[in-house]
Amino acid sequence: MEALFEALNGPASGGDFSAQSTLLALLLAFVLGQMIAWTYAWTHSGLSYSRGFTQSLVLLTLVVSLVMFVIGNSIITAFGLIGALALIRFRNVLKDTRDTVFVFISLVIGMAVGSQRYLVAILGTGSLLLVVWYMNITSFGTLGRYDGYLTVRVSRAGLGRQESSDLLKRFCRVIKPISTRQSGEEESAEFVYQVGLRDRERSPELITALRALDHVTHVSLVLRSELSEV
Repeated sequence: MEALFEALNGPASGGDFSAQSTLLALLLAFVLGQMIAWTYAWTHSGLSYSRGFTQSLVLLTLVVSLVMFVIGNSIITAFGLIGALALIRFRNVLKDTRDTVFVFISLVIGMAVGSQRYLVAILGTGSLLLVVWYMNITSFGTLGRYDGYLTVRVSRAGLGRQESSDLLKRFCRVIKPISTRQSGEEESAEFVYQVGLRDRERSPELITALRALDHVTHVSLVLRSELSEV
C-alpha cells in the first residue's frame, strides 16, 4: 500500500523521467481527460455544444502532461516552449464561461499528471467532477422556479367559482398571480398566472381540463424554454 501511494505521489526529485513513467502518465492523462470530457458532454446545456471541443478536452490533458515531461526542470526549455506558443494564434473564442473552466480543469490535471503528481491528479479530478455533477443535478444557479405563463379568461358569471382554482392546484406546484384585467364590454375577466407545473408533460391535460369548464372562454399556456438559462 505504501508503495502504491509513493507511486501515485511521483518521484521525490523532478526530472527523473523514463519511458515507463511517460507511458503511465499519458495513460492516466487519457483516462482522466475522458472523465472530464464525458462529464462536460453529459452536463452540457444550451445550443452551442461542440463535438470538437469535447474531444479537445481529452487531447489537451494529454498534450499538457507531455509538455510537462518535455520541460522537466529545464528553465531554458520552458522559455523556448513559451516562445513557440507565442507564434501560434489561437482564433477560437470561448463564449461560455463554463467552457473556459473545463479548459482550465484539463490544463491543471494535465500539469499534475505531467509532473507525476498522480494522486493529486486523481483526487483533483474526482473532487472537481463531483462538484460539477452536484451543480447539474441540483440545477445550482437556476433562477426559474416557474415553467411558464398561464392565461385564463372567464365569463363574468364564472367569477368566484372554485373549479378553475382546484384544477390549478392539482396540476401546479407553484401559482403566482401576475395580473387581472376585466372587460366591461365582453363581460369577462382575464387572469395571468406564473405557474410551476408538477409535470411539464401533462400541460396539455391542464389546458383541456380548463377549457372543459363552462365559464372558461379562453386558455393559453406559454412554457419557458429549458434552454433559456444557459
